Amino acid sequence: MRKPELLIPAGSLEVLKTAVIFGADAVYIGGEVFGLRAKAKNFTKEEMIEGIDFAHKYGVRVHVTANILAHNNDIEGATEYFRELKEMKPDALIIADPGMFMLAKEICPEIDIHVSTQANNTNYMTYRFWHEQGAKRVVSARELSLREIKEIREKIPEEMEIESFIHGSMCISYSGRCLLSNYFTGRDSNQGACTHPCRWKYAVVEETRPGEYLPVYENERGTYIFNSKDLCMIEHIPEMIDAGIDSFKIEGRMKTALYVATVARTYRRAIDDYLESEEKYRTNMGWYQDEISKCTYRQFSTGFYFGRPDETTQIYDNNTYVIEYVYLGIIDSVDEKGLARFRQRNKFCVGDEIEIMKPDGRNIPVKVLHMYNEEGEEVESCPHAGQIIDIELSKAPEKYDIMRMRNG
Repeated sequence: MRKPELLIPAGSLEVLKTAVIFGADAVYIGGEVFGLRAKAKNFTKEEMIEGIDFAHKYGVRVHVTANILAHNNDIEGATEYFRELKEMKPDALIIADPGMFMLAKEICPEIDIHVSTQANNTNYMTYRFWHEQGAKRVVSARELSLREIKEIREKIPEEMEIESFIHGSMCISYSGRCLLSNYFTGRDSNQGACTHPCRWKYAVVEETRPGEYLPVYENERGTYIFNSKDLCMIEHIPEMIDAGIDSFKIEGRMKTALYVATVARTYRRAIDDYLESEEKYRTNMGWYQDEISKCTYRQFSTGFYFGRPDETTQIYDNNTYVIEYVYLGIIDSVDEKGLARFRQRNKFCVGDEIEIMKPDGRNIPVKVLHMYNEEGEEVESCPHAGQIIDIELSKAPEKYDIMRMRNG
């Protein structure tokens, strides 16, 4: 049995540290250029160096995205970027474009190359092709079933790795190759600037009646005809392992530390429980399902893993997330008096009941007893996100603990 890697997204240095502490085997990040999440905070050169060093101290691998579909004017900058990455020594580069692949192979051959899902990897001959070019891993297209992935595993070299998504947002377009954003706004999703038009509300216009918009109703609120559900395979880890997948990938480089901590911790425990015994995995299924629902999500689906979906993978009545918990912050330090320092992400007040998330799976309810601003003045609340504050809780947290509060 292959022991799968748990691969977690990180859109910032804070989130990278959270992913590492909460159970990732590997994290994937993007620099300020050449990745497909230009709207994410992303990493400066200095942050990338610090993040790689932090992850490596914990034995966690770092994969860097360079998976745009490059134009001519990208090549010179990409060449310089790969030279910088060569010095930083990440563990792998995630690449979709053959030209970018050739550059990376030439400039930093010592770094593993993983072929992005953007490259439309739907058959075993494609995997063999990339293996012959020197790729160590290929990310499967999201349109593949587990049966197809298992066949690919049987027909590619044993040492070649398969990475597949196990959780997160899904794209309406084939392997994410979408032109809607570019067409509507001039911002190219294949260059990392997607405006997510698949989440917008649409109406129908009859050709001979311009200006008359006919709503496409699913109910009284209207319909979002391109809006997809989120993928969640927490109940199907045995099938994912049986298919021969080497890396379980979580989507979400634009998500918060709370989201990352929740999915990393939950899938970490589920994978480890199953590898210990299937009975333990089945027994703890209720805990996994309960925990995974505490991060932001749309309705869940198993995507295409069990063939063409019998039930729809679309959400027609809204484009919003379910948000059961609010992210308050991650503990930076705790002093000898038990005061915890952190950067506040959402408003809360003295007297509120909140929850401490521990990396080991515990959720500890606590009460906010006192709160102090950066000047040391006691306050009842800090209304603006981003402030550094110190708090005293009914039970002292530890560094890297996550604080959250039930929404509403």
